[in-house]
Amino acid sequence: MSSQNQSPYYFVPNPSQHPILAALSLLGIMLSLTGWLNGQGWAPFTFAMSLAWLFFILWRWFGDAIAESEGGQYGKRIDASYRWSMSWFIFSEVMFFSAFFGALFYARSFASPLLGDLDNRLLWPDFMAAWPNVGPSGLVSHFKAMTAWPIPTINTALLLTSGATLTVAHHALRDDHRKQAIIWLAATVLLGAIFLFMQGYEYVHAYHELNLKLTSGMYGSTFFLLTGFHGFHVMMGTLMLAIVLVRLIRGHFSPEHHFAFEGAAWYWHFVDVVWLGLYVVVYWL
Repeated sequence: MSSQNQSPYYFVPNPSQHPILAALSLLGIMLSLTGWLNGQGWAPFTFAMSLAWLFFILWRWFGDAIAESEGGQYGKRIDASYRWSMSWFIFSEVMFFSAFFGALFYARSFASPLLGDLDNRLLWPDFMAAWPNVGPSGLVSHFKAMTAWPIPTINTALLLTSGATLTVAHHALRDDHRKQAIIWLAATVLLGAIFLFMQGYEYVHAYHELNLKLTSGMYGSTFFLLTGFHGFHVMMGTLMLAIVLVRLIRGHFSPEHHFAFEGAAWYWHFVDVVWLGLYVVVYWL
């Protein structure tokens, strides 16, 4: 059981290679995605290898942090630093998604009406400034927009339910009802996995039945960037909660000290809020 009674007042971690190795794996992921989008045959392989390497590094990094925590090396100062670090990390994620929401707003409220105004009618007389559109040049093949029913609405219900089950699990842990906390947290992880499966099915449906692709003009690019990055965050949140679940089963955490649980819960609730914004702005408006 975790304890902070004997923890040092000030903790200095050992030198670690994990940050630079994780940064290199992220660089590999981004370079692979760039090549993949440009049709390079090597890109899917290097993307899979870089992603697997990132997960391996995170597994070792998490393991070191868990061993330090369970070894009683973390005190109130470390707990406070983790809380501030997680808060600033989530704030950076808010800014990340704000940029994409801003791009969607600009495309819908400024770029599209501008292309359809009177000055541009002479250049593109057949262009309609409705959203979504295929653009004024005719280079984008016709597609159908994704509707809010049924998959996005089902996914909304899944994430809202997962937020509720996670809250119940947190209260159960605070009340020292470990078995109930494990059950409700396992339900949260399962709901997150189902969400990812449903989103994958949605993408298959979009590509093969709606002809909606990343190359489908402003609508296609903003749709897949917003929903795709959110899906990546759901995947990372599910991974965090799964690790917390394993730790909970192994007897880690106490009703007073369980910031790993709380930090993952903060992240998951942030993902829920972002999805609500996506659901309204992308699928309904």
